[in-house]
Amino acid sequence: MTDHTTAPAVDSAALAAARKRIWGWWWFDWASQPYNTLLITFIFGPYVVGVVGDGSRAQAIWGYGIGLAGILLAVCAPLLGAVADKSGKRMGFIWFFSALYVIGAWGIWFSAPEDFNIWFVMLMFCIGLVGMEFATIFTNAMLPDLAPREELGKVSGSGWAWGYVGGLVALILMLTLLAEGSTGKTLIGIDPILGLDPATREGTRSVGPLTAIWYVVFMIPFFIWVKEPRKPGAVSIGTAISGAWPELKATLKGLPRNRSLFAFLGSSMFYRDALNGVYTFGGIYAAGVLGWSVVQVGIFGILAAFTGAIFAWLGGKADSRFGPKPVIVFNVVALALTALAIVFVSRTSVFGVPVAAESGLPDILFYVLGAIVGAAGGAMQSASRTMMVRQGDQEKMTEGFGLYALSGKATAFLAPLSIGIVTDLSDSQQIGILPVVVLFILGLILLAFVHPEGSQPTGHPA
Repeated sequence: MTDHTTAPAVDSAALAAARKRIWGWWWFDWASQPYNTLLITFIFGPYVVGVVGDGSRAQAIWGYGIGLAGILLAVCAPLLGAVADKSGKRMGFIWFFSALYVIGAWGIWFSAPEDFNIWFVMLMFCIGLVGMEFATIFTNAMLPDLAPREELGKVSGSGWAWGYVGGLVALILMLTLLAEGSTGKTLIGIDPILGLDPATREGTRSVGPLTAIWYVVFMIPFFIWVKEPRKPGAVSIGTAISGAWPELKATLKGLPRNRSLFAFLGSSMFYRDALNGVYTFGGIYAAGVLGWSVVQVGIFGILAAFTGAIFAWLGGKADSRFGPKPVIVFNVVALALTALAIVFVSRTSVFGVPVAAESGLPDILFYVLGAIVGAAGGAMQSASRTMMVRQGDQEKMTEGFGLYALSGKATAFLAPLSIGIVTDLSDSQQIGILPVVVLFILGLILLAFVHPEGSQPTGHPA
């Protein structure tokens, strides 16, 4: 009798704990998204363009800075992932890189127009970026432990959608209460709150402290609810470091024999770098080519975040039903076509047709293209996260996500550097965006060699 009465209670408690763990994991997406939404794309990037005063020069410097941070990530991500797998201490790494996130974001405050040092600003920005990217690697590696394999698409998609909602809420708060437009007023026509001085752009610069505080507050559920399971055979950090490099070398040497994983890492390297390029330079492009203010770029961001949240959630459902590969292919095609369309939208012409200087058509079209980028980008990234789970070794998942980061966000120098170089050579922001189209196409070609369920090292389907 005792077993019959206590078993349901135990099952209920276990179910509640599992649900809390999933929600805690989702809160990381919510907490970290403002770095992408506010700092990289919609608020701080356009602010830098305005302060520097030259869209092409700002775009080039931005590209070089983020590119160098990407090189650091590419070198370190797989190795640290291997260390975390051997030591079973992913949570410690998350704490450390969270601290870098907060320090780097807060440093954005020190970018006043009258004392603007682009190199110091880029240093602080890149410290925060490194923190955000590495923390993402270690939290992504927890995905396989959260739910059964067939449910991972929904878990990943809902988490990505929740992150977009967080970014959207943060962006609305920024635009309505803090970021001053050209008139010195926020989007709703008030002075920046907290007595911030519009003349020294304190409202816009507060995006750094806001992003830092947001992360600290909303990571609390993650650290309370997400408990890292004890790993059998875990070793000390010192032993893990000494053993990680030989093991990583063996993994890298064997990658070409695992054709599906190798193709997926190569494909994601191209298409996610391309998407990073669109996200990173979308606001800068709009500010430099269309002459948009920070507020206009912010509205563009709200629309993109809204569509991103909806389609990340829908994409998660499609992922669980059809698998991640069809979701990825469809959205890479959509993003390639959208990026190509962006090149042909300027203040004076749309797809080669001249328009009047006061025409609103370029603005409307750019809003539409931004909504498509948000929708396709959200669904594609969520599905890519679950595809990595299918392709990777379950015993080395953090190392796998380190390689995944190396092939995507951690190698984010490909798109920014190519955009920076082409922009420099052509002295045109429009032509400078073309490399992302090429990267999307390369990613699509390599996807043809990816088995939907992954493969063993021999290359035969698992």
